[in-house]
Amino acid sequence: MKTKTLKEEEDVRLLKEQNAALREEVERLKDEIIRLVSRNLDITERLEEDVELRRRVEVAREIFENNLERQRNADLLDDGQLMALLELRIEADRSYCQPDFDAAALAEKIGVSKERLNQLFRKQTIYRTPDGYIDNLRLLTCMRLLREHPQYNIAVVAEEAGFSNVRTMQRRFQDAIGMTPVEYRLMVTRDL
Repeated sequence: MKTKTLKEEEDVRLLKEQNAALREEVERLKDEIIRLVSRNLDITERLEEDVELRRRVEVAREIFENNLERQRNADLLDDGQLMALLELRIEADRSYCQPDFDAAALAEKIGVSKERLNQLFRKQTIYRTPDGYIDNLRLLTCMRLLREHPQYNIAVVAEEAGFSNVRTMQRRFQDAIGMTPVEYRLMVTRDL
C-alpha cells in the first residue's frame, strides 16, 4: 500500500509541476496577447491618422481645384463664353429640377461668385436674374412633361420640374404662359 502511495505522490507531484508549467505558459501568453493588442492599437491609430490625413488632402485638393476653376471662370472676360459654359453644365445634369437648386448653387456649379453670376445675367440674358433663369428652365420642363405625359397629375409635374410646391408652379406658370397648367395640357393634348 505504501508503494501506491509513493506512486500517487509521484503522480501528484508531476501534475503539480505540469500545472505550474501551464500557469507560467498562460501568463506568458497573456503578456504576449497584451503586447499584440497594444501593437494593434498603435497600428490602428496610425491607420486612422493616415485615413484622416488622406481625407484632408482630398478635401484640400477639391477646394484647390474648385478655386482654380472659379478663378478661371471669373477671369473669363467674354460673357458669351461664360453663358455657354453655364448652359452646358446646367443642361448636362438638370440640377435645376432639384427644389433647393438656386442662384448660389448655380454660381458654384460654374465656379463663379454670386456677384459675377448676377452681373452676367444682367448683361447677357432676358431673365435679368439667375433665379428667373432657373424658373424658366423649370417652366420649360413643366411644359414638356404636360405634353409628353398627360397622365401625370399636376403635383407630379411640379415635383419633377423642381418646384417646391404645386401652388408656386401654378402661379409661375400662369404669370409666364397666361394660362394654368391644366389649361395648357388640355390645349396641347386636344389633337391627340
